[in-house]
Amino acid sequence: MPEEDLVDIKFRLYDGTDMGPFRYSSASTVDMLKQRVVSDWPKGKTIMPKAANEVKLITSGKILENNKTVGQCRMPFADNGGVVVIMHVVVQPSLAKTKTEKKIEDSSRKIVCSCSIL
Repeated sequence: MPEEDLVDIKFRLYDGTDMGPFRYSSASTVDMLKQRVVSDWPKGKTIMPKAANEVKLITSGKILENNKTVGQCRMPFADNGGVVVIMHVVVQPSLAKTKTEKKIEDSSRKIVCSCSIL
């Protein structure tokens, strides 16, 4: 694969730490990047994505779409060799999961409240 088809990407996490840089083909999709982020997520972080759909990648102020390739998302300044592109990682748990956890939490509160009344 020619060098010009490769892009170095570093992922900046919510706490300011970085993953990478990793080298990707410009044909790699954003979804592939998200899967790598989830699989390589550092242990011991307070927030951990469980699936790629819980991850948003942002670069140059734009949320990247899953079906876009790295080449399509590349900014003009990244065309110069030796530049590492930084993508910010936002973890956003799925809404269905959040509602389920809330119901469990609410039911736990009801039990605690009824126990304290006795």
